[in-house]
Amino acid sequence: MAINLSKGQKVDLTKGNAGLDQIMAGLGWDTNKYDGGHEFDLDVSVFLTGENGKVGSDTDFIYYNNPQDAAGSVVYSGDNRTGEGEGDDESVKITLSKVPAAVQKIAFTVTIHEADQRSQNFGQVANAYIRIVNLVNSEELIRYDLGEDYSVETAIVVGELYRHGTEWKFAAVGSGFQGGLAALCGNYGLSV
Repeated sequence: MAINLSKGQKVDLTKGNAGLDQIMAGLGWDTNKYDGGHEFDLDVSVFLTGENGKVGSDTDFIYYNNPQDAAGSVVYSGDNRTGEGEGDDESVKITLSKVPAAVQKIAFTVTIHEADQRSQNFGQVANAYIRIVNLVNSEELIRYDLGEDYSVETAIVVGELYRHGTEWKFAAVGSGFQGGLAALCGNYGLSV
């Protein structure tokens, strides 16, 4: 049975799940009624950071043009341009044992492609969530439903996996940004 989290909550991921190594972060969303004439294209990006909260290199930024890190520990499923249908819209597979020792945190983010040009923001997005699934038995371990308290944000840090000693924990973040992907990249030490 999955643990449902609220914004700001943290939970042990590996401590109670001995041998857990292969997981998937599934992210999903729906768009509210919108008559702006453009499709919504939400994109998942992942930042692998060190203790300083910054990425070590460009290869630690996982997105549709760089679908995996150099170690092959984090692999992005690919871009879903419409978000149509039930279930996860985009996903990321993580092999915890392959994550380089220098990586302390894996941050999962969602941005709206061309949000400013299309006059779109997360106030027009509903039912957004992240879930962590054990790939060995397809068991949903953690779920965080974001709620709908975003009005002007065009990027969100949804959640983070982070090291705590030899274990991995998950934090439900739900932190919004204006400025889309460029703002997120700046936050994690990349210049675009």
